Amino acid sequence: MAATILVCDDEPPLRELVRAILGDRFGYVEVSDGEAALAQARELRPDLVILDVMLPRRNGLEVLTEIRRSPELADTPVVVVTAWTHAESSALAAGANRVLGKPFDPDDLIAAVEELLTVA
Repeated sequence: MAATILVCDDEPPLRELVRAILGDRFGYVEVSDGEAALAQARELRPDLVILDVMLPRRNGLEVLTEIRRSPELADTPVVVVTAWTHAESSALAAGANRVLGKPFDPDDLIAAVEELLTVA
């Protein structure tokens, strides 16, 4: 069965780009705000989360903190994507497994996802 990736970004073109880069070997669930990201993470228990920092309703760092506090989600690999270069250290401190700056190199995203899903 294909791994499920939860893609959390408020920009539909970026969610589409992630799907296009990673291809059809994964299943995807997409959300556009932090509250929906948490709800879907709790309901689906995805194999990996791709999480933007700047999200409406709850930012990505708040979502990441909640994921790490949740016993059933704490080990879920999370790739944080952000246009805010100063957010990298905060994302890592909150528990991100990888941080990619926007715009990100497609090869970097593929490598991060493949590595984290192999380890998980």
